[in-house]
Amino acid sequence: MRLSLLRPVIDRPGPWATVYADIQHGTEDVEREQELLAGATTAQLFALGADEATCGAIHEALVAPRRGEPGVHAGRVLFAADGVIVLDTPLPGPPAHPFAAWGPVPRVTPLLAAVGDDPVCVVVRLDRAGADLSVLGERATGDDRSERHVRTPAQGTVEQSAAEIADAVREAFESCGAEAVVLIGEAHERHLVHEKLPEPLRAVTYESEHGARAPGAERDLVERDIAQVRAVQERDHERVVTDLFRAGEGAGGTVARRAASGIPALVEAAREHRIDTLLVAAHGTDAARQVWVGPGVDQLALRGTELVELGEDHPACARADDALVRSVAASGAEIVVVHDPEQAPDGGLGAILRGTEEAPRE
Repeated sequence: MRLSLLRPVIDRPGPWATVYADIQHGTEDVEREQELLAGATTAQLFALGADEATCGAIHEALVAPRRGEPGVHAGRVLFAADGVIVLDTPLPGPPAHPFAAWGPVPRVTPLLAAVGDDPVCVVVRLDRAGADLSVLGERATGDDRSERHVRTPAQGTVEQSAAEIADAVREAFESCGAEAVVLIGEAHERHLVHEKLPEPLRAVTYESEHGARAPGAERDLVERDIAQVRAVQERDHERVVTDLFRAGEGAGGTVARRAASGIPALVEAAREHRIDTLLVAAHGTDAARQVWVGPGVDQLALRGTELVELGEDHPACARADDALVRSVAASGAEIVVVHDPEQAPDGGLGAILRGTEEAPRE
């Protein structure tokens, strides 16, 4: 999950204004439409209790000119606190339900559901002179994102060249924690490199029949192939995580219980930093349940009196999904949005736990 998106808003205390907006580009009355949207949104936020400075920042951001294809609707999410736009990011498309919210924690769960996972993928563009390697994905940062060029010696054999490229691909795959490889280029070069890869790596290596190293070569078809590979990896990862959750949920007796569900258990596990992976379904009954939070990411409880006893004088109500996401993201745990309702935890929220807990003997 693209938790890097949340870093600007996780540790910063609220209250927060959150806006999921449907922006239409390139119409004749685009400026007037933006002004109407900004006015209606800030009026709603002000009615919910937002301060004037934060409402003003949201208004200014929504009326700012935006480039886009004429007549195309696009989604946009804004998070603001204390008169500052902390995060302003596009969505892959218009939000299913545009809304504005004001509360103690940002409404981040719809953003995670919209952008999905971000599997790390090594993309290899081949030709007879060598290969260009690049890494796509959330964990691909710094040097990983820059392209690496592998030049094969002119005097070397085709087999040697393929072996050298395959070794570079293996090294890149292992160093960045990738989940898939896509080979792009002529069929002969693709097949040779594929055959030289170690067996475990061949199992997650895909070949695109389009494109080459030349700039713009069948760019749209190549991008489609890469997107399809990453979508497969995302679905596979979701299935693995839900299977692990079900297995942990069923553990009992002398076997360590490794899963939690239900708001009381999840709140306790989050507060104690025992969540390894949080599972969130888009439409779960537990997601909108109210819990109590303070400004700190670990300050969450079932009742406000619990936080008062712990020294928080002004606890506030928040949605369970957003409060848990905030706490879990701050602890470095993983978050997986489960799209298949049949695989989702009961109530829509669940967790795979860290470590082990000895279940009581019967």
